Amino acid sequence: MAMGRSSRLLWLSLAVAWIGSSGCGPTPAANSPVPGSAGTAPPVASPFDVDIPQTSSSELPQLSVDDCPQLRDVHQAAGIDFVYLNGQSDQALMVESIGGGAGWLDYDGDGRLDLLLCQGGDPTATDLASAPVDQLYRNQGQGTFAPVTSPARLVEPQYSQGVAIGDFDNDGFDDIYVTNVGRNSLFQNQGDGTFVELSATAGVDDPRWSSSAAWADLDQDGDLDLYVANYCDYDPRQPIECRDRQGKLRICHPRDVPPAADECYVNQGDGTFLASAQRLGLYGPGNRALGVAVADFTGDGLPDIYVANDTTENFLFVNEGGGQSFRESATLLGCAVDHRGHRQASMGLAVGDFDDNGFLDIYSTHYYEESNTLYRNLGPRGFEDVTGIMGLHNPTYALLGFGTVLADLNQDGHDELFVTNGHIDPLEKVYAMRPQLFTLRGDQWAECGSLSGPIFEQPLVGRGVAAGDYDDDGDLDLAVVHQNQPAALLRNESRRGHWLKLRLIGTTSNRRCVGAHVTVRGQDRQRVQQLCGGTSFASSHEPALIFGLGANADPVSLTVTWPSGRAQTLDNVAVDQAVLLVEP
Repeated sequence: MAMGRSSRLLWLSLAVAWIGSSGCGPTPAANSPVPGSAGTAPPVASPFDVDIPQTSSSELPQLSVDDCPQLRDVHQAAGIDFVYLNGQSDQALMVESIGGGAGWLDYDGDGRLDLLLCQGGDPTATDLASAPVDQLYRNQGQGTFAPVTSPARLVEPQYSQGVAIGDFDNDGFDDIYVTNVGRNSLFQNQGDGTFVELSATAGVDDPRWSSSAAWADLDQDGDLDLYVANYCDYDPRQPIECRDRQGKLRICHPRDVPPAADECYVNQGDGTFLASAQRLGLYGPGNRALGVAVADFTGDGLPDIYVANDTTENFLFVNEGGGQSFRESATLLGCAVDHRGHRQASMGLAVGDFDDNGFLDIYSTHYYEESNTLYRNLGPRGFEDVTGIMGLHNPTYALLGFGTVLADLNQDGHDELFVTNGHIDPLEKVYAMRPQLFTLRGDQWAECGSLSGPIFEQPLVGRGVAAGDYDDDGDLDLAVVHQNQPAALLRNESRRGHWLKLRLIGTTSNRRCVGAHVTVRGQDRQRVQQLCGGTSFASSHEPALIFGLGANADPVSLTVTWPSGRAQTLDNVAVDQAVLLVEP
């Protein structure tokens, strides 16, 4: 640790007296205006700037088009005609604020990525016969999709929030878990292009308001378990009323309603799951979870769970061995709050090793007037909040972030951060907000803005983001869900460096290889990635690892540590190709 445990705990006890938060919602007293207009205003200074080391604009790298990934929205040409309907009404229902997830999967086993988009509707409806349903789009190749929801027998008319894609029965076909306001749904892939809903039979029909979910092999027994992030105890059919100082109805602040505890379902290997959160120690005080990421954050080879909570401290559940016991350690390891000791309204999560030190870092998106937070993973010393000193505080301070991705989108050897933004209350002065893309140059992140495409100048109400190589050209494309506006399909058209794409199939490990750890070495540099469970917000990425190698055209060596713990090294692997690896 960077400081002794007693010193750290003393500092934290002193910090409790001045901990504050904005929350995913307006303050209980009144709605406060957004300082400036997203996309046009200059960077907004935080009232706490005196406490935060900041990078001045003159110190930020000057970018050109060649430095920035090029992302173009092609949803219309691709045939994806989808709008997430949040049911916005004069009742100002709390559930209208956060829904809209996306997930990449290969539902029919043809080797092409298909796309599932969650749908909302009217959260007060009791008769769902005419309710809008989640939509499944089949990838037809040649960059086009066709809706196949009905022939796939995928009937999900509930008020959906997000999706987690996994293969819980290890049969090689992707299964779908949908989080709802109300009972969640598990769709088992039958292998013939159709699904069967069996959440009640499987025991995973959580009745609470769920947001994100993550598949991962927590007990390392070779099959996928399921962590479900729950938010608040709130019934849209019998809602509590929240009002501003003028007496007008407003979206409730999270503190206005009781929290809903998360759940963890352990796969029993026979098609059923056992609710085990309390038994495993996967709980904490007052959690209101919106995001979850499962990965080895401590470097011991075991899957840990990081939970993004709204207005309360985030959780890091450290695996104490065998997945039979977890200890909540976010405060001890420095990733529960920001470096001032402030709780934040956390929504989405991105995970990656941006500084190439071999440990997985965490990027968390937050409410406006808080800024997003980048936690650098220092290994045994825990995490360090490096947001301000790396140029990421001011650019995100006036925006409200949800889905996020950390990856080398143009494969030049430097990572990028994509964030989709949008307020939760349509009565706010600035509701729709432009998305953002940052690129890492040296020790500073710089915003690309319009250099990366017109989408970054458009005011949108963004929620879920899912990354996947749908056109099979070796780079990541992005599906982005917007509330009450068309979902975007951002095709990656970047000028690229060299690259290597890895798809993994487990035999002893879970077949989808969630938890696999890969190190690629070449030209005196090594890069690390892990196939994480969850991440982003309410969405699922393609289960593949894509490494950007920049100018390195020479063969590389790679080491795969499979989820089972077995390590495998391959030398002289040619670059600029997709490689399928099957666990020995």
